[in-house]
Amino acid sequence: MATMKPKDVLGLAAERKAQMVDLKFMDFVGIWQHFSIPIAELQEENFEEGYGFDGSSIRGWQPIHASDMLVMPDPSTAVMDPFMEAPTLSLICNIIDPITKEAYSRDPRNIAQKAEKFLRQSGVGDQAFFGPEAEFFIFDEVRYDAAANHAFYMIDSVEGQWNSGREEEGGNLGYKPRFKEGYFPVAPTDSQQDIRTEMCQLMEKVGISVERQHHEVATAGQAEIDIRFDTLTSCADKLMWFKYIIKNVARSHGKTVTFMPKPLFGDNGSGMHTHQSIWKNGKPLFAGEGYAGMSEMAMHYIGGILKHARSLAALCNPTTNSYKRLVPGFEAPVNLAYSSRNRSAAIRIPMYSPSPKAKRLEFRSPDPSCNAYLAFSAMLMAGLDGIEKKIDPGDPLDKDIYGLSPEELKDIPKMPGSLDEALDCLKKDHEFLLKGDVFTQDVVETWIDYKMEKEVNPVRLRPSPMEFALYYDI
Repeated sequence: MATMKPKDVLGLAAERKAQMVDLKFMDFVGIWQHFSIPIAELQEENFEEGYGFDGSSIRGWQPIHASDMLVMPDPSTAVMDPFMEAPTLSLICNIIDPITKEAYSRDPRNIAQKAEKFLRQSGVGDQAFFGPEAEFFIFDEVRYDAAANHAFYMIDSVEGQWNSGREEEGGNLGYKPRFKEGYFPVAPTDSQQDIRTEMCQLMEKVGISVERQHHEVATAGQAEIDIRFDTLTSCADKLMWFKYIIKNVARSHGKTVTFMPKPLFGDNGSGMHTHQSIWKNGKPLFAGEGYAGMSEMAMHYIGGILKHARSLAALCNPTTNSYKRLVPGFEAPVNLAYSSRNRSAAIRIPMYSPSPKAKRLEFRSPDPSCNAYLAFSAMLMAGLDGIEKKIDPGDPLDKDIYGLSPEELKDIPKMPGSLDEALDCLKKDHEFLLKGDVFTQDVVETWIDYKMEKEVNPVRLRPSPMEFALYYDI
């Protein structure tokens, strides 16, 4: 599909008898937005002229007095939407300023494309490959509310270990994964095999290659579907389809999916381990004769990620809930170290295959609440900064980090403990993002301001049920 032209898109629409066209684009925070037009409204010239919409209604974008924006369909992204009743052609779009006709600086997809361009112009490589492992939960029910005089959430799953004694199931059949024992028993304990398979099959239909699917560690329906790595922008596009498909398949089964990093207390959260490598002229650049078979360039890339990891957290772990997962002493990778095979390090070098093409690093700290276009771009920029400055990542940590004493741990830097701490790190350390005008100062400042005003402060201002449990009788 990468070479598809506007004429080919119209041909595909005719062949598949499309009646509508759905125009999808990414908002600033990280959720897909869309609107639809009748197929007759899609002509070849629309791929150059775009379609207008109100940019002031999108979070973090235009003010009301400068609200007109254009969506510009990318013909290479054309596929049939698998969920809409009327045959519908789907196109992912870039955002354009209607006055200057330039790509909009706050469009996350534009930032991703600029990051790829910066890589090529740097001469380091011509392709950056990313492979995310996004975990998620499939629940049967969710309820939540927050008001002046009350706040609560309640999630439930027939798989939940807490339901082992429930009577309302018409006869409780047991087979509920115990806490931390969901990785990965067969059916009937794993009750969601067929749902995950349906998700995989629909992903294949929209051009996503699936490598595997399985139940994850936590009770109550934690799952993982791994997709084949791809170039930065294309992989971010695919991750949006990934989330869209998973949520809609779950809904069709009367279930609900969340990519929140930590919806359950006392069991594993959901991470998004992100594999990455750089290639040039079809050759992998991260394979070499160094530690774990890595090249000097790869080690400098790791050095860049580790140096900037605390500011990367503001983009790779961008919710207050992210830091319920990133807690020292548990399995989440909060310690900024690297290792081969060791999953307790923030960066792992996978050792499954000796092939140079398989040489990559896995940054384990990110989570699936992130805006993939921004997160992938920021990781690449951090790694390229490491390559440019030849940043030494230090010695590997090949011990079980969780078994180290406080004395041994004290010199190992850690991820931030809260979103506001991460945003403060980003405020102090973002020059590496501004190279090549990939991120602009406006984008960084808008991100920080939005997150503080709309997320950090609302959470900070509200009492929580746990506080009542701790303090009500003081």
